[in-house]
Amino acid sequence: MKRKLLRGATVITMVCGRPDAERLDLLIEDNQISDMACDLQVTDADVIDFTGRIIIPGLVNAHLHSWQAGLRCVGADWTLLEYLSKVHGGLAAHYTPNDMRVAALACAINQINCGTTTIGDWCHNARTPEHADAAIQGLNEARIRAVFLHGSSHKIRETAHPVQEVDRLLDGPIARNKLLRLGMAIPGPQYSNAEIALADFRAANERNLLVSMHQSGGRPGAAWEAVRDANLIGWRTNIVHGNDIPDDWIQTFVKAGASFTMTPENELGQGHGFPVTGKLLKLGAAPSLGTDVDSVVSGEILLAARIALAQQRGLDHERHRQTKGIFSPTATINSKQALQWATIEGARALGIDDQVGRLEPGKQADLVVIDPRAVNLWPAHDPVAAALQASISNIEAVMIGGEWRKRNHKLEGDDLESIRQELQESGQRLVSVLESHNVMARLRQKIVQKVVHRSLIKQAKSL
Repeated sequence: MKRKLLRGATVITMVCGRPDAERLDLLIEDNQISDMACDLQVTDADVIDFTGRIIIPGLVNAHLHSWQAGLRCVGADWTLLEYLSKVHGGLAAHYTPNDMRVAALACAINQINCGTTTIGDWCHNARTPEHADAAIQGLNEARIRAVFLHGSSHKIRETAHPVQEVDRLLDGPIARNKLLRLGMAIPGPQYSNAEIALADFRAANERNLLVSMHQSGGRPGAAWEAVRDANLIGWRTNIVHGNDIPDDWIQTFVKAGASFTMTPENELGQGHGFPVTGKLLKLGAAPSLGTDVDSVVSGEILLAARIALAQQRGLDHERHRQTKGIFSPTATINSKQALQWATIEGARALGIDDQVGRLEPGKQADLVVIDPRAVNLWPAHDPVAAALQASISNIEAVMIGGEWRKRNHKLEGDDLESIRQELQESGQRLVSVLESHNVMARLRQKIVQKVVHRSLIKQAKSL
């Protein structure tokens, strides 16, 4: 792979101690950043002039379920209860391995288009080895960096995670792709008993794997206490959502080194609760971000960052108003912090901050080129704020591991028409299953109503 010299851009490295934004040239060799300085003098390299652009580290979407891409816009008005009932209680069982493949492929391509170079793919519909392999194949075809979090159907767990399947994936599909890592998506102590939770955590720790779980809706119970007492909570522990976890438990998790991934748009819209941003910031920690479900939201991680920022600022203003009678005179959180949540913190949550999340020599060449000359950002007086406010139309180029995946505002090397057609066919079949279930549910409801009505008439006549 020939060396690439990216010249003339304003670069936001996210490296501690460096300026927020600076004029730098980046030299890419193979899959890494090899040098970074102003006016690099390099021969034998492809020179790309990015004067007037902003370069940021590749964005990290630390929590999403790629397998739901074929259901886009179906659940935009669903509550959490409706989502669980319709998707996990109905549709999920009707997925074929090919549905998993094309959804993962389409989801990953959309993420790349939005500037995301790394995803935490929480695959809790890996019902069979074939389903898991197909999802991984889709990620491979998209050529995105990913932590594939292997999971099973979303329900109360009565058996431990299938470690034989984890080992098979480690030795097979995952080992064959340098952009992929494996993790475990478990129901967690919230949805399993202490014995199973302990077994799952120990299995992950023995394999040095990230273990990720949903947790929201109140105080952690006895199974969490068992995991805590066994000293199994650590930097490999990733807690998704975290809504309504009390302060003492938040402190326990942060002190142990666990990470939190919030999905603010989905959490606020579906009824999970308020994101835990403020609770983490109070303890000197910070959240990572995800978009969660393509069936409900668009999948733009920069949008998630802006929602999280605005929501926490709103809470801070209201708290100040209640105590001082007026909103806070200065912003309690700044744009750079929100951008950190979508880069540095996402990489840390997925256990790959040694590779991505910042731009510096030795790191993987995962980066995003933003064009701020468009009418929605121009004049971009503050590069960090401009990067955070960017939309898909501003994402000019995306590089993953030294390979361009988007250039000149267009995705590279994908047969988008074929992917769209395949995704549409998969999605239409699945949505028809949902519609059939809805019809049957309404029919059952009418039958019950008629039976109740006849019973009431019968009782009335007997009086």
